[in-house]
Amino acid sequence: MSRSVADSGQGLAPYAATDAHSHGRRHAEPGPAYRSEFQRDRDRIIHSAAFRRLEYKTQVFVNHEGDLFRTRLTHSIEVAQIARSIARALRVNEDLTEAIALAHDLGHTPFGHAGQDALNACMQLYGGFEHNLQSLRVVDELEERYADFNGLNLTFEAREGILKHCSVAVARTLGDVGVRFIERRQPSIEAQLTNLADEIAYNSHDVDDGLRARLIEMDELVEISLFRDQYEEVRHRYPQLSQRRTVHEIVRRMINTQVVDLVETSLTRLQQAGPTDIEAVRRHPEALISYSEAMRERNLELKRFLRNRLYKHYRVHRMTTKAGRVVTALFEAFMEDTGLLPDEARNHCQRLEAADGEAGRARAVADYVAGMTDRYAITEHERVYNPKELT
Repeated sequence: MSRSVADSGQGLAPYAATDAHSHGRRHAEPGPAYRSEFQRDRDRIIHSAAFRRLEYKTQVFVNHEGDLFRTRLTHSIEVAQIARSIARALRVNEDLTEAIALAHDLGHTPFGHAGQDALNACMQLYGGFEHNLQSLRVVDELEERYADFNGLNLTFEAREGILKHCSVAVARTLGDVGVRFIERRQPSIEAQLTNLADEIAYNSHDVDDGLRARLIEMDELVEISLFRDQYEEVRHRYPQLSQRRTVHEIVRRMINTQVVDLVETSLTRLQQAGPTDIEAVRRHPEALISYSEAMRERNLELKRFLRNRLYKHYRVHRMTTKAGRVVTALFEAFMEDTGLLPDEARNHCQRLEAADGEAGRARAVADYVAGMTDRYAITEHERVYNPKELT
């Protein structure tokens, strides 16, 4: 059985992704039994080693800072929940949407954006490093679970959604998923909405984590209209509510407000554009999923606040500076002496170096460092640099 009732297309909008119109997989496989192709994608992602490692990769705070802060894993699950809700409202494919959401951060380094920035600096002579491209590399090449192919062999539609952006020069090296960047086309509706669900999740939940860590205060956030409107409503309806529960109420209402605006605005745009199928979505000159102009401005206001008051807070800066030094030191040590690498990573390094010289060695080292969790990176740094650690 190659298709399930769940993916028969019944009830979906004409521009939704379906098995019947999928561009397929890089390596041909028999169709799955009792599940759709996109369910198979989702299942493969959940069972991957890269997905499990997200549990110990930071979102904003280094993993050991506290048990209740978001990690890349909890963030990915939250994105999937928000994205599925939007997909259902827009009558597009929820399984594909969930697969994209769960895979979008698989290529993230340890220590969040600080780790990415450090690794990108290390890789400047060898093509740079970008976590979005690394996520695609993970599902296309680096996962080793199947006898017949490297990677997870996901559908084109899932891979298209994972690759949110890249330069034209890089796109020319990526084959099928790079074509839309060269031809300036759009991804599927499922990919478009997941990108914005990611934004909704991390903005709203960084507010929650920032307040929990006492890096930002409620008095500061009431300057921001998206927060202030929800704050005033919650305080009016529940004047005796504790601060912790007040924050939860505000954050969930912030999410809901953005989702409702996104759905209503996007439904209007889709009705006006009238795409008849997924290819019409791809040919459209601009993305069809968006906020209203008013909500876009409110969202940008919140982003600016978080960038200036949270991400640049001295305590966050201290953490990210130390994290960047760890990543840089590990990269430099392994580049200088690949004998320091564990057997599997060293073998990977030898294969890539044989094919592409020093650039191949650098890419293999970047693969190894990027795949680390926060705590593993800290432990490896100790093993490599601390004389007391002899094993």
